Order: sequence, then C-alpha cells, then structure tokens
Amino acid sequence: MEKTTKNSGMGIFERYLTVWVALCIIIGIAVGKWLPAIPQTLGQWEYANVSIPVAILIWLMIYPMMLKVDFQSVKNVGRRPKGIVITCITNWIIKPLTMYGIAWLFFFVAFKHLIPVDLADQYLAGAVLLGAAPCTAMVFVWSYLTKGDAAYTLVQVAINDLIILVAYVPIVGFLLGITGIAIPWATLILSVILFVVIPLAAGIVTRIYVVKKHGIEYFNNVFVKKFNGITVIGLLLTLIILFSFQGDTILANPLHIILIAVPLVLQTILIFLIAYGWAKKWKLPHDVAAPAGMIGASNFFELAVAVAISLFGLQSGAALATVVGVLVEVPVMLTLVRYANHTRKYFKD
Repeated sequence: MEKTTKNSGMGIFERYLTVWVALCIIIGIAVGKWLPAIPQTLGQWEYANVSIPVAILIWLMIYPMMLKVDFQSVKNVGRRPKGIVITCITNWIIKPLTMYGIAWLFFFVAFKHLIPVDLADQYLAGAVLLGAAPCTAMVFVWSYLTKGDAAYTLVQVAINDLIILVAYVPIVGFLLGITGIAIPWATLILSVILFVVIPLAAGIVTRIYVVKKHGIEYFNNVFVKKFNGITVIGLLLTLIILFSFQGDTILANPLHIILIAVPLVLQTILIFLIAYGWAKKWKLPHDVAAPAGMIGASNFFELAVAVAISLFGLQSGAALATVVGVLVEVPVMLTLVRYANHTRKYFKD
C-alpha cells in the first residue's frame, strides 16, 4: 500500500489507534492504582447500571458516525443485491455463531487451565457482544483504503444500522442464554436505546436539518469534518476510565490480554475470508467484495464496549474483552487491507 494512500485514508488517531489504546491502558492502570478516588467517584455516577460519564463519552463516539449514514441510499439496494446478501448473512448469521464457537473453544478448552471459569464466562460474553455488532464507522476507512465503492459501502452500512435496531438484543440474549449467563434484559434493551437508537435518531435529524439549510456539499465537506477526532478522543477517554477500574485485574492476569486476543484475531480473519471468498465466488467486483469482507471482519466496538459496561460493569471481564477487541482491530484490519489490495488482480472489475 502506498504511504500517501494510507495517510489520506486515515488520520493520525486512526492510524496509530493501537498505540493510543496501549497508552490508555497504562494511564488507566496508573490512575486506578495511585488515584483511586477518581474511579471511586465516577463509579457513583450511574443510573440503571449505566455509567453516566461513560454514556456521555460513548455518545461522543457514536453520534459523529451516525451523521455519515445516509438512509436514502437504502432505496437503491435492489440494484445490486448480491453484496448486500453477503453482508447480511455473514454479519447476522455466520459471524455471531462463529465468534461464540471460537471464543468458547479457546476460553473453555484450549485455555481452561489458564483462565478461571468465572472469568471465562465474562470473556465469552464480551466476545459475543463484539461478534453481534458489525462495523458501522471504521469500515468507511477500510473501504477507502481498498478503493471500495463508497456509495455501495454506504448502503451496506445503512442496512447494518437498521438491522442492529432489531437484531442485536435477541442475538446477544440468545447466545448469552446458551452460556447460562444471567441476562438483565431491561439493561440490554436500554443500552441499545441509549447507544444506537438515540444517536441514530440524532444523526438523522441533524443530517436532514443541515442538508436542508446548507446543502449536501456543505454537510459532507464542512459540517461532518468538524467532528473529526471527537470519536477517537471519546473512545480513548472511555478506555482510561475503564482501565482505571480494570487495573487490579490486569496486573494480576497480564497474560489474559493475549489469551483474549487470540480468538478475536482468528475470528476477524475467518469472517473476512468467508465474505471475501463468497464475493469472489459470486464474481462481484473488487470494490464491492473488499468492503463486504471488511464490514464483517471489523466490529462496532464502541457499541460492544458500551453494552458490556452497562450489563456487567466497568470492572468486568466482559468489558475487558471488548477493549481487547479495540486493541487488536486496527493492526489486524490493516493487514487485511493489504491482503485485499494484493489480491485485487484476481477480481474482474
């Protein structure tokens, strides 16, 4: 991949997200160890098991993403349905099940002597929350870096956002129920309302208002760019808070970060290969095939982190597992971007 292409597709925050996350781990652990009054105070600010400070930061993460989704694009879905079929089946049937299966295999079989059962349950729950949430934001970056069809990627993302509204709760509830993990249904539904429905509605209203008043060019080229960096800043502040609560767990079990990462990385690669290979089999052009693979491979980790914190708490293993998902996603996805670009010659555009 050419350096200029990479630089123009990703800002400095996105390019080095793994580095920033690692720094947040260090800062968060240090705050929890030497300034314990901060997490203790923040822990008191919650309603219905939802941390209010974290909720505000997560809105800062998710709202700018929702601004970019144009649901008017969905009306064109019937013109090229194959890419949509691949995206929907991969994201909402194959991916949640394979994530559950791979995570269970590693946490309860391969690593059973390294991870206590209670933590294995929590890590599995975090993996499930990641697996049921396909990417809705960073996929625009991955699509750009693979020279994907921007308009078609937008359709795929818009449809995934609509499906999340109705499918996320039952899928998560079903898979956690299999594991025997107690499901606080009210909190799960509240989390989706807080972190999907409300920011999605706010994004739609904002988009309609600004486009009507200033036009679509102003919206795309000026208004949306005002929020550049806000998503990542909100994410990093959330991670500092999260790790200020997780410090003791991490210091006691540093190996667990690697153990959690293994199934998450394997799942990411597997899902990409399934969707990308399927698109090749159906003779789809590369500019549709690559984004289809990227959407399934990457995760809406902002939502997963938010729901994990709401359901299981800031100090839970589930929240830690979703954060490890953030840690590994960028380097793995950049590797898949390079693979997609290298194999472009095998597609007939």
